[in-house]
This record gives sequence, C-alpha cells and structure tokens, in this order.
Amino acid sequence: MASYTFFEEYNENVTNDLKTHFSEILTQLGEDVDREGIAKTPERAAKAMQFLTSGNCQDPAEILKSAMFAEDYHDMVIIKDIELYSLCEHHMLPFFGKAHIAYIPDGHIVGLSKIPRVVDIFARRLQVQERLTHDILECINNTLKPQGVAVVIEAAHLCMMMRGVQKQNSVTTTSGFRGQFEKIETRDEFLKLISNDLS
Repeated sequence: MASYTFFEEYNENVTNDLKTHFSEILTQLGEDVDREGIAKTPERAAKAMQFLTSGNCQDPAEILKSAMFAEDYHDMVIIKDIELYSLCEHHMLPFFGKAHIAYIPDGHIVGLSKIPRVVDIFARRLQVQERLTHDILECINNTLKPQGVAVVIEAAHLCMMMRGVQKQNSVTTTSGFRGQFEKIETRDEFLKLISNDLS
C-alpha cells in the first residue's frame, strides 16, 4: 500500500508506458518533445499521474480500522477545513477545496489524522465531487458505525474556470448526512459550527 504522506513506489513498467503515451500526446499537440523544456515532461507527467491516482491502490477502511479506540464519548466530533485536491474524471483537470466532516461516536472514536487520510485516498482517484462526498460518508459510516456522519465539501473546478463556461468565482458545495445528522436539529448544529467556513 502506498504511503499517505509520500508516494514514490512507482511501477517502472507503468511509468515507461505512461511516458510513451504522454510523449505521443505532446507530439499530437504540436510540441517538440526533444526541446529542453519538454524533454523530461513525459516522465514527470507519468509520475504525477501515478501520484494523483494513488488512492486506487489504498483501502480507506483499513486506515480507519488501524486507529479505532473504544471510548465512552457520544457527542459530535468535527474536523473542519480538510484540504483536498482531486482530478475531475470528465476532463482530468483538478478540482480543489476543503471538506468538513463530523461524526457522533457509538462506542468507538478514531484517530483524528485518519479522517483527512480517508479524504485524500478518495480524492486521489479520478472523481466527481458528488461521488467523492458519498464515498467519504459511506466509508466512515460503514467502518466506524457511529450514531451519525456528516460530510460537506466545497470545491472549485478548473474544468469550469479554465474552459467551458469560464466562471472563475463559482464554488460547488455538496453534502451528505447519515444517522443522527438526518435530524434537522443535529444537522443545523453541525452547519452552524462550520458556518464561518461556508460564508
């Protein structure tokens, strides 16, 4: 399994195959793959794509299971402003933003660093924001089995900013709620606590 913090376990065969394809793409785009500024770009791009999709090789549920602790705590736990960077599966352009996640334990808590790790694992796949929100929500809900889970993601999409409609200031917000967070009062408490980030 690839490291969460540092990914350098590149498969040499995959790197070489990707490098060949990136060279062909650059050539088709009219670039000279032998010029100084471009010569190493195919290899760099190959390694970058392996890193940016390294979540395909990781199991987020195992990350959570590695740091679950029995604890008699039954109030809301919120981790706000989790930075995320992902690639849109439609155009393979980045989208980036932050996630706000809460859960209400039911006998077990999880090491706080594991929640951002789960976000990164799912984000380091070709994604759409809607599925990313759902994947994170269901992973935490199914693995930790808390009383409730809430996930809100805000992100800017370069496929909207650099091309297409070219709207540089638009932000997309997605959300998901399970268990106790499906109750209006619990959901409102969570949204109020993160409201400064959503303003």
